[in-house]
Amino acid sequence: MTYTTDTRFNPSTLATAVQDVTALFNCLSVDDKLGLLWFIYTETGRSITAAAPGTARLQLAEGLLNQVKALSFDEQLQFMRDLVANVDTPLTRAYGVFSPNTKLAFWYQLAELMKQGFVVPVPPGYTLSRDADRVFAAIKALDFGQQITVLRNAVVAMGVDPLAV
Repeated sequence: MTYTTDTRFNPSTLATAVQDVTALFNCLSVDDKLGLLWFIYTETGRSITAAAPGTARLQLAEGLLNQVKALSFDEQLQFMRDLVANVDTPLTRAYGVFSPNTKLAFWYQLAELMKQGFVVPVPPGYTLSRDADRVFAAIKALDFGQQITVLRNAVVAMGVDPLAV
């Protein structure tokens, strides 16, 4: 009897794929990360809705979301850039105390607010850079659980944890 190994079901291979794609995401510029997050949430938003907001305590994020909505579009964009770049501000510290699932849900809600026009939208006709497009293709090639893990890894690393400073 001959046995073969199917690497698609090998847990270490699956973990390596998530680590590799997360590393690719982390190599992007701040603006490429923001653009990619927008594309991820708009393309996979329906799936993420079930995975993120249903499990997170969105009421914890509501206060920060309201503060962001009250900012001008320029200030909102600067907040998002600061968040991605881990710049220490009162708003990035507020984000830093969220749980991983709340951070995931925060970005989902931010994308929804962008679509609704309450938060600075992605410029019309925006396209991903070549590097960001490659990362997007790598994310789309993963299964849904891996996609969520990569996305969670990305958003958890953002902001400033005031307890770690």
